[in-house]
Order: sequence, then structure tokens, then C-alpha cells
Amino acid sequence: MTRTVVAQGTFDLLHPGHLHYLADAKAMGDELHVIIARRENVTHKQKPILPDRQRRDMVAALDPVDHARLGHEEDIFVPIEEIDPDVIVLGHDQHHDEDALHEALLERGIDCEVARASAREPAYDGEILSTGTIIDEVCRQRCE
Repeated sequence: MTRTVVAQGTFDLLHPGHLHYLADAKAMGDELHVIIARRENVTHKQKPILPDRQRRDMVAALDPVDHARLGHEEDIFVPIEEIDPDVIVLGHDQHHDEDALHEALLERGIDCEVARASAREPAYDGEILSTGTIIDEVCRQRCE
């Protein structure tokens, strides 16, 4: 039986932290589905710079990813209902509360495990593992 895993996020300006998250998620199952947040649904941080389809296409090209899709325009649970995963893996620093998410899933009739990916420390001095930090560094180097 195939163990289906879902990971989700914004995935703006891909970096090694994103790849670590997705590899960690893939290791928790056999098939990895990734849901990429639509720009208009990102409310907990600044809106992504890159267009929705570009972010989806970049995530789809990564080795750990079996399927990549954009999130639903209005209801974040619709793709999860369609995929019917065995586990949803949150990034180590994502703002979601595991228990609250699990309860919301159960209310929708979705019975799956909620796990959290491990953190990844920089592999060398100067490695950047944050989209915000990449943007800040581009501005520092190119805009001053």
C-alpha cells in the first residue's frame, strides 16, 4: 500500500531549506504531493515575488516531488480532501499549529497524521536558508 504524503508552502525563491523540507517529507512516505500557496492566500507573511505557476513549476522539477499543484482559491482543505494523504508534513518553521490543524482536518472528515520536518542548519558559512534573507541580501548587494 502506498503511503501518501502532503507538504505545503509558498516556495518563493527556492533555497536549500526548501529542498531539505521536501526531502524530509518524501522520506515519510512513498508519494509526495506538494501544495503551493496561491499568492492571494498568503496572509501570514509578505506575498511571494514569483508568480504562482512559476513557483509550482519549480517545485515540480525537484527530485523528491511526485506531484505539485496550486492550492485552492478559497478553501485550503480542498486539495487535501482530493489527495487523501496518510500524513501532512509541516516545515520546521511553518506557522501552523499541529494540534489545531489535526482538529480542523478531523472536522472535515480527513483522518491523517500531522508531522513536522526537521530543521536544517547551514552547511557552510554564508549559506542562506530563507527567502526573506535572500531578498535582503539581493537588496543589500544590488540596490545600495
